[in-house]
Amino acid sequence: MAKLDGKKILACCANGAGSSLMMELAIQKVTKRHNIKPAELTHCPISEGQSAAKNYDVVFCSKAFAANFENLGGNTVVIPLKNVMSDKEIEEGLQTAGLLD
Repeated sequence: MAKLDGKKILACCANGAGSSLMMELAIQKVTKRHNIKPAELTHCPISEGQSAAKNYDVVFCSKAFAANFENLGGNTVVIPLKNVMSDKEIEEGLQTAGLLD
């Protein structure tokens, strides 16, 4: 829980409108379920996310776009998703990354 408190989370999709917003809402479900209070949770298109990602602690994206974030460096954790609207998959991704207690 506390591992994500105060962290910045970004959701990226191709155009930054529909699916990234749905992804953001699914991430909100998970953060509320685990009583996590992120400093920021936002969504954007992949083109913007590639340059902004280094300023975030966690970046969620479709598996199809994960390669766009391979050379970030720093401490940013990228969590690729098969179903960007699945709060269960988001939760599993956070657990796999060691970000949930």
